[in-house]
Amino acid sequence: MKTINLRYCYPYYTGDVFVEVSEEVAEALLLMRREENNRTRKIWYHKAYYSLDCEDGIENCAFDFTAKSPEEILLEQEEEQLFLATLEHLSEAMDNLTDIQARRIHARYILGKKLIEIAAEEGVSVSVVQQTVKSGLKRLRTYFEKKKGRE
Repeated sequence: MKTINLRYCYPYYTGDVFVEVSEEVAEALLLMRREENNRTRKIWYHKAYYSLDCEDGIENCAFDFTAKSPEEILLEQEEEQLFLATLEHLSEAMDNLTDIQARRIHARYILGKKLIEIAAEEGVSVSVVQQTVKSGLKRLRTYFEKKKGRE
């Protein structure tokens, strides 16, 4: 059991009133107090303490970041479609590479391995891996340039 002072928890207590509460209740009151302080700081920081419609409450709702506008939803959908299209084009472009180039580019840029690691795994020199990756990237670049010219 914890002892809390209700003067700091509820606005209508003017004097000290001590009450014993369980750990869960004390934790919930502490969390509530922190959220209230955060909201008050946000209102103060963004100077949102003036109500635009001369009613109480608008400044409390000014920071509802959970609701997205229809424009934001459409932009996210467009970005997702563009991302999926790019992944599809990348898959097509990787099919145009040789197996070795595709494997080494995948290891280097998707898996994040270093050239030394790739060379050690495949038993070749680092310069060979570097040259293969470089030529594969050049081939990818020309593929995308041609694709852009066709569209």
